[in-house]
Amino acid sequence: MSHNPVTPSDDLSDRPPWERSASESQHLAEQRPEERYAAAEQLCRRASAEEPGGASAARAAGRIAETLADTRSRDCATFAVDIVGRLLPLEAMDRVEADRLLRSVAAKLVKAQQLRDLEPVFGELPDGIRSPAVELRACLLGELALIGSGAGRRTLDAYAERLRELGHPLARLPGTRLDIEHRFTVRVRGLGPIKTPKQLQSRFPEVPSTDSGAVAGRRASDTPDDERAKAAARPFTAGGWACEPEARFFTLPSPLSTDDFGMSFIKELPLRCLAGEGRCRGSALACATTPDEVLNELFSASYSGGVNGQGQGGAYARLYAGDSLYALMGLPAAVPFLEAVRQAADHRWLRFMASTDWFHHDTSDAAFAVLDPTHTRVAVLAATDTDVDRDGHG
Repeated sequence: MSHNPVTPSDDLSDRPPWERSASESQHLAEQRPEERYAAAEQLCRRASAEEPGGASAARAAGRIAETLADTRSRDCATFAVDIVGRLLPLEAMDRVEADRLLRSVAAKLVKAQQLRDLEPVFGELPDGIRSPAVELRACLLGELALIGSGAGRRTLDAYAERLRELGHPLARLPGTRLDIEHRFTVRVRGLGPIKTPKQLQSRFPEVPSTDSGAVAGRRASDTPDDERAKAAARPFTAGGWACEPEARFFTLPSPLSTDDFGMSFIKELPLRCLAGEGRCRGSALACATTPDEVLNELFSASYSGGVNGQGQGGAYARLYAGDSLYALMGLPAAVPFLEAVRQAADHRWLRFMASTDWFHHDTSDAAFAVLDPTHTRVAVLAATDTDVDRDGHG
C-alpha cells in the first residue's frame, strides 16, 4: 500500500479536495484511490495541527473516506477504514458530526464492499472500546448483521465476542437479523408516513371505544421514570425529529379488560399530545398494531432521521429501536433480545392519532400505547416531526 501522494497529471487532480463535486471525487476514487488517500493524509495532518481551518480539513478528509468506502475495491475499503479509524482527528469535529461520519462510512462499506475485502480489518482484537477504530468496526458488525452477512466467520465472530466482553452497547444486539426486524430498511410504494387519523384508519383495524375504558383511564396513575422515558424516546431524539417526544408511564389499580384498551381509555390519560381540540378538527382513534410494526417505526425514526435531522446508520438505529422497545415494555437491559421478542407477543399494542395541535400532520406522526401482560401497566410514546416552525410543544 503506497501512502505517497501521486503527482497530479490533470486539472481535476490540481483542484483541492473540498472543491470537487461528488462525481469528480467518485471518479478519482475509482481511478486513483492512492491519490485520494494521500490527499486525506494531508488534510488529517492539517486538522491535527490545529491550524486555522482544521475543522474544514477534517470534514474534507471525512468526505474522501465516505467516497472511498462507497467505491468497491479492497484498496478503497482499506483506505477508508484507515482514514476514519486512525488518521482523522475526530476531536476536530463536534461529537455529533464525528459519530455521523463513523456510522456513515460503516454503512457505505457494508453496502459497497465485498465481505472478503472487509474481513481483514477485524484481524486485531481490541483492548478497549473508546477508539474510533473500534467504534467503526462495531458499526461494521452491526451493519453486517442487518443484511444477514458475516455470521459464522471466525475472525468477525471473535471480534464480536470481544466487544461483548468489553461491554460495547452494539454488542448487546443479536449477530443476525431477527424475524421481528424483517421490515427494517424496506420501503413499500404507497406506504409513507402516517399524518392523519384517516390514514391510520385506512391501514390498521380500529379498536372500538368503550365507556368503561374511559372510567378506567381516569383511574390511571402517572408513574414518572425519566431514564425509561429517555430510552423510549431515543429513536426520535437521536434522529432529530423537530419536537420533543412524549413518553409516559401509568399504573392501574386493577387489571384492565383488553376490550377497554382503546381510544376512550387513552383520551382520559393526562397526555400533552391529546390536550386541546386543535386547529385541525377530526376524530381521535386507536388501532390495533403489532410489535414488529412498532419496532420498524422506531428503527425508521433514527435510521432516516427527522426532516431537519440526521440518520443514525443501521447499527445504531437498530440499537435505539431495541432500547425503546425494552423501555415500552419495562424490561431491564439484561433480558436477552429473543426473550424480549417472546414477551412482546404477550403485550397489547395500539397506534393512535388525534387532531390536536400537538401533532403537526404534515411530515410524520407516531403514537403508541402498550398494555403489559398483567393489564395493570401502560406505556405511551408519541412523536411528531415537521419542517414548519410552530409553537405548542411543551
